[in-house]
Amino acid sequence: MLEPPFPELDEVLQAIGEAGLHLSLINASEGAAGNISVYLGWGVEVRRRFPLAEQVALPLAVPHLAGKVFIVTGSGRRLREIKDDPAANLGALVVHPDGVSATLYTSPRRAFTRLTSEFNTHLAVHADQIARTGSNFHAIIHAQPLHLTYLSHIPRYRDAAYLSQRLLRWQPELILNFPEGIGIVPFALPSSDELMQATRQAMQTHTVVVWSKHGAIARSDVSVKRAGDRIEYLETAARYEMLDLAHGEPADGLSPAEMIRIAEWFGVRQRVFLS
Repeated sequence: MLEPPFPELDEVLQAIGEAGLHLSLINASEGAAGNISVYLGWGVEVRRRFPLAEQVALPLAVPHLAGKVFIVTGSGRRLREIKDDPAANLGALVVHPDGVSATLYTSPRRAFTRLTSEFNTHLAVHADQIARTGSNFHAIIHAQPLHLTYLSHIPRYRDAAYLSQRLLRWQPELILNFPEGIGIVPFALPSSDELMQATRQAMQTHTVVVWSKHGAIARSDVSVKRAGDRIEYLETAARYEMLDLAHGEPADGLSPAEMIRIAEWFGVRQRVFLS
């Protein structure tokens, strides 16, 4: 939830660009991999930046979001290039009163034919979180961080409790950022209804969910950069885990007792390490 004064459209576009570039720099967005969307729950004039308009069907009904704005990456666009020309790589959706259609506003420099194919999952999570919290801001990032994604190809790391305990032990601040642990969903076809439904459910209790053998998706109601930070935190933890595996697992990491002490010291209620 953001408090006034709300960010201007250009500030939001800049933040999306900076988040996209940083994801590329940490090897979480190769080529055109990854996508970003941001919900803006206050009055935003998008037509100065995105003057072209067309009507589009939404992938699911969201009548409670009528009149609201989403800024979304175009399909096939490179996240690292958004910062250089946001208008060419992003579109602005304004939901119609019926909740099943929207106006898509784009720039004459538009470099894509449609919005990201994963927007059905983005919209489902946005709609669910906004209905639950009443937030006026919500950002979602899907990326493909190298080490975190690799671990999801190993069967034992596709268990959410095991994954959380193994990764969060590498840095004291991880339990503070992920007191609920890390969510994970089984492999599902990209952009499928199966992936959409599983992700929406998992994100009801987690801020980051690993898509098995595909990547990760993160959310934040504070900023798009905060969502990117969450992916970076877990990718760093996954690198520690990979180092440990490569060296025969000589390190013990922080113990469950130490993690519990950290959470208690900072007054954080965590659900990963039980006393």
